[in-house]
Amino acid sequence: MSAAELSLWARVSGLTQADVREALWERRTLVKTWGMRGTLHLFPAADLPLYAAALRTRTGYRRDAWLKMVGLTLEEVERVSDAVRAALDGRQLTREELADAVADRAGPKVRRRLLSGWGEMLKPAASRGSLIFGPSRGQHVTFVRPDQWLKRWRDLDGDGALREVLRRYLAAYGPATHDEFARWWGIDPAPARRLMAALDVDLEAVEVDGRRGWTLAGYARRIRAMGPPRGIRLLPNFDPYVMGYRPREEFVPADFAARVFRPQAWISPVLLVDGRAAGVWAHRRRGSGIEVGVEPFVRLGAAVKREVEDEGARLGAFLGGRAEVAFRG
Repeated sequence: MSAAELSLWARVSGLTQADVREALWERRTLVKTWGMRGTLHLFPAADLPLYAAALRTRTGYRRDAWLKMVGLTLEEVERVSDAVRAALDGRQLTREELADAVADRAGPKVRRRLLSGWGEMLKPAASRGSLIFGPSRGQHVTFVRPDQWLKRWRDLDGDGALREVLRRYLAAYGPATHDEFARWWGIDPAPARRLMAALDVDLEAVEVDGRRGWTLAGYARRIRAMGPPRGIRLLPNFDPYVMGYRPREEFVPADFAARVFRPQAWISPVLLVDGRAAGVWAHRRRGSGIEVGVEPFVRLGAAVKREVEDEGARLGAFLGGRAEVAFRG
């Protein structure tokens, strides 16, 4: 959640942590659930039916390797997903309460898997639009049904929804290739290639430095008109700008790539200077204040350092404490 909050802070002027939490748990205009790549995301509530329908088209949980990992048959996995939806009917349950309720319906062998913090047995239900996160109860997460928690819900066609997700991806990340979309969405390249081919009339081929990609028709003109990126940002770990940037060698010099893209798929917080990675950073509370440590990849000029310090001050305001920025290395 802290990474998601900071990704929003980096983009929305004047935002507070209370604003994010109010949007999630009171106004219900944001939703927390498993999404692309099977990882946790925040979605606009109005967009969740679209993404849920697109996620239904993914069939990774049907593969023999995945079924072997969880130790269940496909029939048992689908029975668990049905039981999750039934158990959450009109209820808000902790992980343990949900595991007990599902075990009553689907058998005791699934209970241990449902208690896993990785949520591998809950992701198929989330992909079917049967489950999202509710407000925590003390230290315990809870789950609710999106069609009951949200003000509006509608069921959409999965294939049409997936095409719309691809359009949105290209609008944000284009020019891009089908391989890049496949990595972002979490599917094999072959179906991504077919999906992009189906949108052919809506796409425009673009070549950048000898690399060919596609964007939505008419977007290349917009991109050219934007000019080079300018400005300083402190982006948190797993930020979508960093996750979606391709090719990565254009984003971070090869000598420093391992400090951003770390083992076990960990993505570091990044100091962004004019659109590219110029360092990594971290923050921690120290008393009533916030200590921000910045490790630049190259020597920073005085003007850039002042802008980083301004970013640190914004971060402190968001987190509710005075921030001190220290440059290291």
